[in-house]
Amino acid sequence: MEERENREPLIELKDIYKIYQMGDEEVRANDGITLTIYKGEFVAIVGKSGSGKSTLMNIIGALDVPTEGEYHLGGEDVSDMTDDELAEIRNKMIGFIFQQYNLLPKLNLLENVELPLLYAGVGAAERRERAMAALEKVGLKEKYKNMPSQLSGGQQQRVSIARALAGNPSLILADEPTGALDSRTSRDVLNFLKQLNEEGNTIVMITHDSSIAMEAKRVVRIHDGKINFDGDVKEYAAIL
Repeated sequence: MEERENREPLIELKDIYKIYQMGDEEVRANDGITLTIYKGEFVAIVGKSGSGKSTLMNIIGALDVPTEGEYHLGGEDVSDMTDDELAEIRNKMIGFIFQQYNLLPKLNLLENVELPLLYAGVGAAERRERAMAALEKVGLKEKYKNMPSQLSGGQQQRVSIARALAGNPSLILADEPTGALDSRTSRDVLNFLKQLNEEGNTIVMITHDSSIAMEAKRVVRIHDGKINFDGDVKEYAAIL
């Protein structure tokens, strides 16, 4: 724990509630979550379907704002930002890796990786340079002219990792990154995330699968909208 306390917080959630009205019923998707994640950590947020982990991911990813509570990302208060402000902070600070890759089929690999940089207003020459460097990092530089449909699922996921990296984000947020992959390809993607973490990237991975969560260094488990476990992976293994 001391090691964490010596680091700089990147994500600070304090008393986060996300409350929905479903007819007469009040649903507390997140029910008083307090969590700090430090720069350079690799954290898995694990929970079953309906546990509130996806709601928490949307808040951490600045895709949604809490009903109540405070969220600071890199020292900036995200809790009550407008949609435009949220879009700006996503572009500036977060690289997303999705289960279904979310690549645009009519764009080649280079264009797909360049897309967030285009939205961020990066000039054409720098866009290309950064996108090519990111594709090289995931071993797909030679295929930059290929279309997504010409790649395997594992290769498409590597392109989505390159897209996340191209913006030099403060946070890489991976939502079920191996959900659509076979076990061997899943292993490759998880090893890649570990390598990125070793290079200093902060990674938060959302998963329903405890065996995938075990690949992180720290596990946060969500149940009924609350955190019911937060500790290192060895402690988590001991309670499974």
